[in-house]
Amino acid sequence: MSASTPSSAVVVPGTAGPVHRGEEVLTPEALAFLAELHRRFAPRRAELLALRQRRRAEIARTGTLDFLPETAHIRDDPQWRVAPAPAALDDRRVEITGPTDRKMTINALNSGARIWLADFEDASAPTWENVIGGQVNLIDAYERRIDFTSPEGKSYALGDAESLATVVVRPRGWHLDERHLAVDGEQMPGALVDFGLYFFHNARRLIDLGKGPYFYLPKTESHLEARLWNEVFVFAQDHVGIPQGTVRATVLIETITAAYEMEEILYELRDHASGLNAGRWDYLFSIVKNFRDGGERFVLPDRNAVTMTAPFMRAYTELLVRSCHKRGAHAIGGMAAFIPSRRDPEVNKVAFEKVKADKDREAADGFDGSWVAHPDLVPIARASFDAVLGDRPNQKDRLREDVHVTAAELIDVASLDARPTFEGLRNAVQVGIRYIEAWLRGMGAVAIFNLMEDAATAEISRSQIWQWINAGVVFEGGEKATPELVRQVAADELVAIRTEVGEDAFATGKWTEAYELLLRTGLDTDYVDFLTLPAYRELRD
Repeated sequence: MSASTPSSAVVVPGTAGPVHRGEEVLTPEALAFLAELHRRFAPRRAELLALRQRRRAEIARTGTLDFLPETAHIRDDPQWRVAPAPAALDDRRVEITGPTDRKMTINALNSGARIWLADFEDASAPTWENVIGGQVNLIDAYERRIDFTSPEGKSYALGDAESLATVVVRPRGWHLDERHLAVDGEQMPGALVDFGLYFFHNARRLIDLGKGPYFYLPKTESHLEARLWNEVFVFAQDHVGIPQGTVRATVLIETITAAYEMEEILYELRDHASGLNAGRWDYLFSIVKNFRDGGERFVLPDRNAVTMTAPFMRAYTELLVRSCHKRGAHAIGGMAAFIPSRRDPEVNKVAFEKVKADKDREAADGFDGSWVAHPDLVPIARASFDAVLGDRPNQKDRLREDVHVTAAELIDVASLDARPTFEGLRNAVQVGIRYIEAWLRGMGAVAIFNLMEDAATAEISRSQIWQWINAGVVFEGGEKATPELVRQVAADELVAIRTEVGEDAFATGKWTEAYELLLRTGLDTDYVDFLTLPAYRELRD
């Protein structure tokens, strides 16, 4: 590094305006820490992103996946375990998810859930305001100086400290850059920005509160990526002088490649691991992405037809519970995304019954907890797990040694007795446009048709459009999935949205941009790896 090269990360001039109280987060010491993270770990991150491409090419060539022979010794060794869970993470029966805006921070902490997944990833559009403002809000929450008053005059404040949820922060995935911060002229990985700022400002503060810096790790595709995270944790703890093992991480198994490496991922993070989580939309998106040229047997039906009881999804979730409990880790179930209606109790009744059935199944299968998107769902999920757990904090003693999942079962998409439908296509277009429009306005968690949707929804929506066109799917009425059909459906939807929201809201929104981005990522011959990559280029601060 030359004498003229800044030793710290720098805010890139002209990329964004100032964020209120941003100077409290972007301190010289914090920026120096970010620079250390970047210089030490960004080169390996780039190598691992290139490795993803090589692995995808191999899947395209072979049309299959298998457990890794070179790591069989890790899977076959019965002795190793992850570190025991800290007290704050021992009981995780209900977890609520959401972005780190001020109102959500208060509501999530007060929700009655044991854990709040404080999201800088799929439930947050990475505007500079959201990235830095979210850090301010978390610091304020720990210092108990956070409140919020809505435009309607409703006030929000934190409850008693003992009743608040434990925070587990989800940084962005390895693939996303942060354009507002640079080190040595390179954009920083968003993952290191989110992790670094939160860890630097809160690690000691959390220890003083009897907790620690806890994280959810998204979009992990291999145990080598988990190893990189572990190296980041080791360095960060040494850097600020806190004991090794203070950081804890739960890994989202939301890619098909990671499903074949669950035990290896836990092994790489074993001193810092606290569990694995079973996703849904991102997992299906990953199947489409990796097997997009695999032919008819990998064509998914409408996304709402692929429930967690589908044979290949059940293989995945049961293997996750088995892998976690075998190694002493928590197994966390999937999302209940329903948003209760204030006007239609019958809609709520049907939806609550579905949520209860879903959470009952997860608890009976051996999961130690599960996700909800709304505070009204916390009591429903808690009741399902209370019925199984009672006073126990978890059921990690339930080893599920009856589970034996083969490599083929994890990708047996053809075992699902369902086909794509025209209404499924229409729904993908409807939800895709609505979500992308909100994301381009800086919103990552969006209520659409009584469901809380995040970026994973848009990913599976545009991916299914792409897959159905390229597979030549013919719908039940004889219509063939073609670019022309999708353009017509999208054009009709744009007209319907204009009528629904009104001319003024349509003109001030990002509807045309969203329509164009959905079509570009759904129709282009070259499949873009992540929708958020081109979307980020259009996101304005």
